[in-house]
Amino acid sequence: MNKFFKVFTIILNYNSKDTIKDCLFSVFKSDYPNLEAIVVDNNSSDGSLELAKKIFPRAHFIKNEKNFGFAAGANVGIRFALEKFADYIFLLNSDAFIERKTISKLIKTAESVKKAGILSPIIYNSEKEGVWFSGGRIKWFSMKAAHSRSGPKTKPYAVSYVSGCAMLVKKDVFREIGIFDEDYFLYYEDADFCRRAKKKGFECLIVPEARAYHAEKSESDKKSKTYWLVFSALIFFKKNAPLILKPWLFFYLFLRKAKNKMDIASRKNELAKIVRKAYNDFKIWNSR
Repeated sequence: MNKFFKVFTIILNYNSKDTIKDCLFSVFKSDYPNLEAIVVDNNSSDGSLELAKKIFPRAHFIKNEKNFGFAAGANVGIRFALEKFADYIFLLNSDAFIERKTISKLIKTAESVKKAGILSPIIYNSEKEGVWFSGGRIKWFSMKAAHSRSGPKTKPYAVSYVSGCAMLVKKDVFREIGIFDEDYFLYYEDADFCRRAKKKGFECLIVPEARAYHAEKSESDKKSKTYWLVFSALIFFKKNAPLILKPWLFFYLFLRKAKNKMDIASRKNELAKIVRKAYNDFKIWNSR
């Protein structure tokens, strides 16, 4: 690699005191020489921002006035990096960490594949064996953006979308399509971003020789996760579904709402009321 492109790693933090240390140390130990880090804090209250400043003082730190969610929070860091003339931006979750050569391997592939725009390492579970993410695909008929968890291949390969957990983006992508859509608070913003990039001719690639590790969230986040998965999925498919599929998706959503009513009535599913709230809030969002 003759030229070391300027790379900014953006770490979005929200109450991640238990994981941000490993995350920052992995970035600090990267073998890529032209690398800067930005920690964007979504108004954490657990002392994680103070810890980050202590262990990695040479990073840039931005504290948001409130929890902006993933898309809007990440956009704060993206704007900052682009103003500093970043060639690449690497998004890394605060509950994830990378191997020493991960960024170098991603950059190498990005520069060798002409249409490459957004790239991801294989992401493994950090606390148990197995793959957490090896590519994303859109299940149009069941309204889901799904993770592939199959064993990694040997060469880079194209996918429908890559996870925002560990995502390298060329500056040209931001120039063409803009930043993350802030209609998404949590989840599906990465799938939406990749879909917009693909429409402009960029490829989304998985680089198997590059590795990252992700810590699964606890079950205590289950209600919040369910709400945002449902609400954000509704926004995504409203914005992105092919016109020919719109009648089917309307019918499929009707069936899902009917099942949700049955679940609430039978009290068999403790999350049914959370799902109903997501449906109702989407209706309000859609009528704006």
